[in-house]
Amino acid sequence: MPRQTAKSQKADAIAVILENLYPNPPVPLEHSDSYTLLISVLLSAQCTDKRVNEVTPFLFAKANTPQQMQLLAIDEIQKIIRPCGLSGQKSKAIHKLSQILIAEHDGEVPQTFEDLEKLPGVGHKTASVVMAQAFGVPAFPVDTHIHRLAYRWGLSSGKNVKETEKDLKALFPKEKWNDLHLQIIFFGREYCPARGHDFQKCPICSVYGIKNRM
Repeated sequence: MPRQTAKSQKADAIAVILENLYPNPPVPLEHSDSYTLLISVLLSAQCTDKRVNEVTPFLFAKANTPQQMQLLAIDEIQKIIRPCGLSGQKSKAIHKLSQILIAEHDGEVPQTFEDLEKLPGVGHKTASVVMAQAFGVPAFPVDTHIHRLAYRWGLSSGKNVKETEKDLKALFPKEKWNDLHLQIIFFGREYCPARGHDFQKCPICSVYGIKNRM
């Protein structure tokens, strides 16, 4: 076996801490199937999961399938999702992707990164969440929060989420990626926020964090 580096040893130790704290991390966005998850993840761009979960029951009460969603007017979708922000862009994307799912995928959410990333409003991070959480395909969705924590913990010096994703995938075993994505998110909210963070009380930063890294 190859000799472990100091960084890989640190990654292993952090993974143990996260696993002990969050052994079965739930998906924070409430959904009933791959389609409602896709819409919820799209809505979560520049919006909190809490706000998305407050809005989606009203949207899905009117339309929780592509067939139902394409029948809604874009203005009606926008009115419902306005609290999530970027409602103009998101409502158009939701309406259009629903039409595409019907026309090109028999009304089903595709199960490949390539097809997902072709959908309006769906970038690599959104596609990664859907692949991981709806279909169980190993992925490591990296948002700005995971990017920040990976840098703070000295696991990545990536200048963007794409570079950080590559670094984290190299450090952690593939079978752990889907859980780790969620575990890091929950840990960041509970112990390691961007502001008002007490390094001495953080189970990871008190041992492995670098204080000047935000």
